[in-house]
Amino acid sequence: MKKNTLLFCTGISGTGKTYFIKNTLPKGLFYNLKSVTTRPMREGESQGNPYYFCTEDEFEHYELATKLFVNEAFWKKGQPKWLYGVTEQEIKEHIGLNLTYDVIQPKYVRQMIDWFRLHNLDRLYTFKIAYFIPQENDNLDTAKKRANMPNDIAVRTKNTCNPCDFVKEGLDVDYLNIATQNLISPKLLKHIQSLQQNIK
Repeated sequence: MKKNTLLFCTGISGTGKTYFIKNTLPKGLFYNLKSVTTRPMREGESQGNPYYFCTEDEFEHYELATKLFVNEAFWKKGQPKWLYGVTEQEIKEHIGLNLTYDVIQPKYVRQMIDWFRLHNLDRLYTFKIAYFIPQENDNLDTAKKRANMPNDIAVRTKNTCNPCDFVKEGLDVDYLNIATQNLISPKLLKHIQSLQQNIK
């Protein structure tokens, strides 16, 4: 039986993960898993684009496959928590499709893989990890342009995605990309082509 692909796009803020998913992957070939989040909407966002926005109370009632607390290092009692997580329902509604998960830190890749294995869904999916390599200060400059809330840039720079982070989580990187220079792994492009052929 041919398996679908769950493609993890990992890398710090500004490395081109989201752009790659939206503009490089063939339309309709992958579904990008959406997280619920408690953080406020930024300019240009809306409910369901790119996240499902909710309160902290609502968040705690979701059954989650992954759970991220991105401003934990800066959080103080009484302040809002910026929580993110992919709900189990979000995944189950899209089983049978090729999936992408856009996430910075490898520890959340591990969470997602462990959830799939716990629910015996690894029989349906192969897991592929694409690491989007940061380029000196280019990524930080991009992150600064996007930051429009208190602690925004601090949160973006605190969340790391280094080779050692993959090793700590027992993960192997399948593809190396420098999307800011339009350099995408030939192996990844070949895998995408094979998925397209399977659909035809």
